[in-house]
Amino acid sequence: MVDRDKAPPAPPPAAVVRANVATALAEDLGSGDASAALLDDLPARAWVLCREAAVIAGRPWFDACFEALDPAAQISWRVAEGQQVAAGSVLCTIAARTRALLSAERSALNFLQLLSATATTTAAHAAVLAGSSTRLLDTRKTLPGLRLAQKYAVRCGGGHNHRLGLYDAVMLKENHIAAAGSIGAAVARARARFPALPLIIEVESLPELDEALAAGCDRILLDDFDADSLREAVLRAGGRVPLEVSGGVAVDRLPQIAASGVDCVSVGALTKHLRAIDLSLRLGDPPG
Repeated sequence: MVDRDKAPPAPPPAAVVRANVATALAEDLGSGDASAALLDDLPARAWVLCREAAVIAGRPWFDACFEALDPAAQISWRVAEGQQVAAGSVLCTIAARTRALLSAERSALNFLQLLSATATTTAAHAAVLAGSSTRLLDTRKTLPGLRLAQKYAVRCGGGHNHRLGLYDAVMLKENHIAAAGSIGAAVARARARFPALPLIIEVESLPELDEALAAGCDRILLDDFDADSLREAVLRAGGRVPLEVSGGVAVDRLPQIAASGVDCVSVGALTKHLRAIDLSLRLGDPPG
């Protein structure tokens, strides 16, 4: 999770958050909230309960849901982004119009429970790597349309971001190399076409590792290497190029990976194998 002595990570631009929220609200509200329309639209208050231990992330999206329906809404948070909370914690209180509270409730909680799940899962993985020099990275295996949100939540949980998309780095994987004819040919094309972009090569064997080292790149991704192969890869690279482990990495394998001396490990589970955090919004003021 985020070091409490440091500022929380910067969220995506406000325009990205607003666009995510607009899509969510349009999906949920459609032509209008028929249930909320039955109620008198009076000033009201609500609070959010977290029913389980979690690392919290997603406040900007949560806030924007209520503010979209009531620009005068006021949200008072009791926890920071990236903060670990215990089961039974009150996360925030909200003051807004009754209809805005009820119409925004589901979308706001959806964002908060998903992004907190991402941060919580990330924190659990990062804790296993604590004390090692191996960095925890995410992947592009994110929910469509919510990549920047989930990658932000990964940072809240103490992880680091890999490339954001297909545009900010060249990653030569098995099919790219096969289509080009060889690692060397693929690298030559990448350097000629995109000389300013970072170049990452995925390899599946030690001979391919040797080819990648000879061709030159900014990082080598070791796909599905066993423990012995990892140690040998670190010896062959000799610190010349950062090495990254990928491929179905489970949390119980992280100590072995860190012990090999690789520089980083990418884990798709941070953003795709999630169980939403159990949250509840209640009208009124929190007890006590």
